[in-house]
Amino acid sequence: MPLSPRCVAILREALTLPRATPGSRVFLTKKGKPLYSLLSPLKEVREDATVHGFRSSFRNWAGEQTNAEHAVMEAALAHTIPNKAEAAYARSDLFEKRRKFMVDWAEFVAKENPA
Repeated sequence: MPLSPRCVAILREALTLPRATPGSRVFLTKKGKPLYSLLSPLKEVREDATVHGFRSSFRNWAGEQTNAEHAVMEAALAHTIPNKAEAAYARSDLFEKRRKFMVDWAEFVAKENPA
């Protein structure tokens, strides 16, 4: 997965935590169990938050405030191409484009008052 520099910095910082050991999971619940869903941390921030709403916000931002290609937006959401013939020819993972896209997203969400 392409990560923004800020995300990489957070992960590197996590390696310095006392509980960090080689092969340990980075994302844990409050009870120290592996995090398998984005829902739990979203609920801690806002009770009425949903994963679908979070992904929808990302997709709306992408469509309205960027010039990203449709394929890059959909790949960032881990969506697959439903048309089997089209999917057969789409061999790229668009990694570099997704990396830049995620940097743009990280910069957007880091703004104090995003518009």
